[in-house]
Amino acid sequence: MTANPPPDPERRARGMAKMQEVYGFTVDPAQVGGGFVDLTVDHLFGDVWCRPGLDLAQRRLLTIGVLAAIGRGDLLEVQYSSALERGELDDAGVRESVVHLAHYVGWPHATVANEAAERVIARRARQADAVGGDLDGRPDAAGEVER
Repeated sequence: MTANPPPDPERRARGMAKMQEVYGFTVDPAQVGGGFVDLTVDHLFGDVWCRPGLDLAQRRLLTIGVLAAIGRGDLLEVQYSSALERGELDDAGVRESVVHLAHYVGWPHATVANEAAERVIARRARQADAVGGDLDGRPDAAGEVER
């Protein structure tokens, strides 16, 4: 069995930067055994998420649709959290995505999506309460923008 070739440093850097942009965190392939994380960072984030034709928010909505269709509430939480953090969706948009998806992915899968959405919205509301502000990027009563 042949070893994986060393990663292209430019592609790896592009993938790590895009993963950070998409999720707000990265996973270092050097810290994880096997080649799957290498492929995730280099190909999925370094190539696919960087292609022209769709912006990040459009790609995220496609991903949300697929995750809802396969019933992955855990990964929907990651996507909804990132979409809210980046200002791609607000609470109403997250909830509307669930209503829209329910008619395409089926009620059971939409229930999973709704549970994930409401967990994320509730967690952000608790965080906003803890800092005395608003996490949606709009100014709070004092005129400060919380992120």
